[in-house]
Formats: sequence, C-alpha cells, structure tokens
Amino acid sequence: MFKNRILFGVLFATAAVILSGCGEYEKLLKSNDFKAKYEMGVKMYEEGEYARAGTLFDQVANVYRGTTKADTVKYYQAKSYYGQRDYMMAGYYFNELSVTYVSSVYLEESDFMVAYCYYKQSPRAELDQETTFKTITAMQMFLSRHPTSDKVSECMTIVTEMRDKLVEKSFISAKLYYDLGYYDSAILALRNSLMEYPETGHREELMFLILRSSYLLADRSIPSKQRDRYQATVDEYLSFIGEFPDGPHSKEAKRMYESSNKFLEENNNET
Repeated sequence: MFKNRILFGVLFATAAVILSGCGEYEKLLKSNDFKAKYEMGVKMYEEGEYARAGTLFDQVANVYRGTTKADTVKYYQAKSYYGQRDYMMAGYYFNELSVTYVSSVYLEESDFMVAYCYYKQSPRAELDQETTFKTITAMQMFLSRHPTSDKVSECMTIVTEMRDKLVEKSFISAKLYYDLGYYDSAILALRNSLMEYPETGHREELMFLILRSSYLLADRSIPSKQRDRYQATVDEYLSFIGEFPDGPHSKEAKRMYESSNKFLEENNNET
C-alpha cells in the first residue's frame, strides 16, 4: 500500500509538471512576447518537440524579418518541419533562407537541405519521378556552389542513386507495353529506353524484349505485313546475339530466329 502511494505521488507530480508545461506553452502562443516565443521555440526544438517548435517559429518569423536573427529563425523553422518529416515545407523554408539570406552562416547547409528534402520525397521507381529529377538538379547546383563542401561525396552518391532510379523507371515503363501485349508500342518504348540509358544494367533484357516483341508482332500480323516484320525480327536477332551470344536468352532468341527464317524461306517468292 505504501509503495502504491509513492508511485501515485510520482505519477501525479509528473502529470502536474506536464500540464504546467502545456499551460505555459498555450499561454505563450496567445502572447505578444516574441522574444520568449523564440527562446521557447529553440528549447523545444532541442528537446525534439518539433511540432510545437515549428508553430512558435511560424509565429515569430515575420517579426524577426530584417533583424540579425532573421536567418536563424528561418533555419529553426525549416529544421522543425524537417524534424516532423514534412519534407515539402522544410524544403520550402530552406530554399527561402538560401534565396533571402545569401550571407548567412546557414547558407551551405540550407542549399544542401533543399536538395536533400527533394531526395526524401523521391518515390519508388514505379511512380512519377518529377522529384527525382528535381533532386538531381538541386544536388548538381549544390556541387556547383559548394565544390569544397564535406557533403560532396554524399551528393555524388545520391545523384548516382537517383539516376539509377530513373533507369529503373524507364525499364519498368517500357516493359509495361510488352506485358500488356502492345508489341508495336513496346518496341518503340524499349528502344527509347536503350537510347536514353545505353549503359543500363537492363540492356540485355531490353534487347531481348525488343526481339521477342518483334517476333510476336510478326506472328500476329495480317499476312501482308508478316514478311517485313519477320525480316525485322531476324535483324533484331543479329543485333542481340552479337552482344550477348551466351546469355540466358540465347536459346530462346535462336528459336525465334529460326522460326522467322523458316517463314521467310517458305514465302521467298511472294512480293
């Protein structure tokens, strides 16, 4: 019983402290003491209370505009949103700091964080890659502005990662036409992917899918178009086997080649 009373007392005291802090915060929100709001914002940010800190910095940002603390307020405002994983708003405020306060001690970090917030928003390869392109552009801009930064290596790693994602997106998008059975469109999309990313790790797969799409397109075409399309399949086979003579698709490729040649030989006299 005595231990329970002690435990209850500790819990009650803790709750009282928390409620007191909440009351102080709510009271501060309604006040015009902007210095106290700034100081409380810094304290809450350092304690990891990013949402509350962000609210306080939102309230004082305009008040401190034009003062010597303006860039510091903007920095904490951006960092508070980043702490909440609101990368869109964090990037917006980091960019505002970079554009407005070009002599700030936070400039280099802000330039990097603009790019990094885009990076944090970059989706998986299957989805739209607009923010991936923005990440690459922003990272390259950072490298141009801060070539001696200790973030250079990290930037280059991220740019490589984002480019790899674009390659993957290109492959997935092109292969989709093949999966849906739109072989004419698949050939065009697969070739475009190869042209845009010639060093892709999917090169063999892309070339094989072009060959297979060409063969299936010929096989399912009306008679008047089959000869030209089987000839195109033979041409695609020669390109494919020239690069990948012993690849995992070589046997299947040869089968399509022989089938296409057989058709051409049997229809050699047709015009």
